[in-house]
Amino acid sequence: MHDDSTSREQALRRRLADVPLWDFALALYARDGVEAACLMLQDEAGLDVCELLWHAWLYHHGALLAGEPPALAAVRRWQREVTLPLRTLRRRLKPAARHAPGVADVRRELQRAELAAERETLHRLQHLAEHDAELTALPLPRPALARTLAGRWQLQKKSQLSALQTLESQLDPP
Repeated sequence: MHDDSTSREQALRRRLADVPLWDFALALYARDGVEAACLMLQDEAGLDVCELLWHAWLYHHGALLAGEPPALAAVRRWQREVTLPLRTLRRRLKPAARHAPGVADVRRELQRAELAAERETLHRLQHLAEHDAELTALPLPRPALARTLAGRWQLQKKSQLSALQTLESQLDPP
């Protein structure tokens, strides 16, 4: 017979596998105010949007990370070495792309590559959650996601807390 906590963990990991992080992230990101909130947290607080959406996905499924999994360092390295340079170059080309169709074409290709890199990041984060990360079930009633993430990343500015609250407000009920 399985231990009850083992059964709950297995059920959680099955639920995570049933709702791909990519699909969840696209749906949440498209909701009112989420894109702006994520980009503000990325630009002002240095948060990784993919990691932020990963935490929202885990929270939606009733879980939090018990600690930082060692394999998360490789995902962050991918973001730093692949995604971030693509984003930086895409943003840098924005002014020139307004006036030069060739530059606009290059910028669109960079945007596609950046999105593909983010998709790969989300795939890696999902794999991490399903196989390697130690997860903790959220207690009932659930603590606020905004407060939980603000504490994790030591965010204190009102604008940052407000952005996290916007993200949380757009989550579907579990």
